[in-house]
Amino acid sequence: MTAPLFELTDRERSVLWQQAEEVVHHGPEAVGEDALPIRVKEAIQDFGRDSGERGFMLLRGLELGPLPPTHADGEPATLPGHGTAGLGMLIAETLGTMIGYADEKSGDLVHNVQPLPGEETRIEGSGSVAFDFHIENVHHSLRPDFIGLICLRQDHDGIASTRIASCREAMDLLKPETVESLRQCQFYSNYPGSFTREATVEPAPSGPHPVLFGSTDKPFMRFNSHNTTSLNKAGRAALRALAEALEDVCHDVILQPGDCALLDNNVAAHGRSAFEPRYDGQDRWLRRFYSIKSIPHSVLQMMDGSRVVPPIPAIEGIW
Repeated sequence: MTAPLFELTDRERSVLWQQAEEVVHHGPEAVGEDALPIRVKEAIQDFGRDSGERGFMLLRGLELGPLPPTHADGEPATLPGHGTAGLGMLIAETLGTMIGYADEKSGDLVHNVQPLPGEETRIEGSGSVAFDFHIENVHHSLRPDFIGLICLRQDHDGIASTRIASCREAMDLLKPETVESLRQCQFYSNYPGSFTREATVEPAPSGPHPVLFGSTDKPFMRFNSHNTTSLNKAGRAALRALAEALEDVCHDVILQPGDCALLDNNVAAHGRSAFEPRYDGQDRWLRRFYSIKSIPHSVLQMMDGSRVVPPIPAIEGIW
């Protein structure tokens, strides 16, 4: 484990849980300046200001409270009003603004990442096959700046890892001509399955866009190994080289119950190793949330006080 690790004290754990159970009933708007213990708040804010070379950190020791089975009779647990959603609200609001997407999971602010019967091979949170490197919502013009993954349960064998790879660590492994190719606006990204579950027609891919952008010493990344493509041979070769470099610098993090992985979604791609679900109520279960640093004023007006980004057709043309 090579991630920057922040371990909560017993007192911090208790205070944070009390705040989480209060906030979850009122929403992220209720998160006040003093909601988090000062040491926890400063660590999260420091990460938000500069996520470093690795682009992720790990909070360890969160309270989880009583949990229902991951599934019951094949139906997933949803945990409405549970304190773990409050934890997500507290952390997301410390990093920026907690958001959801109208096109994804009905605009929910907290997502349950758990295997579902019959969806084992889906390349999304409901699957259990290996899920290669991607940033969240690669197709979207208003992508989250940060994502959080709170572990409620491990898989039965304790082997499923959250695989995290930073474009900044991968840069030294890429040839200059590959980096130059990845900086060109020649790539297209398809919508992920979580955005197209109800679609009857496959949306056109977004793009063209670069895969790498920003300064040379602190680059950012817009990449999904499953969904990002190029129309030319050099672009496709550059994508393969990037995927290989990310694999070489990958950090395999086996999250424990009470861990929260925080990722800079512009720096660190992530994935998941394969595991075997049993659907016995004790399967792997994470809760995911998004945070964003700023939202354009026009989009804020469309959101009308909510935390949900409007459907993509409604905000086309803003960028």
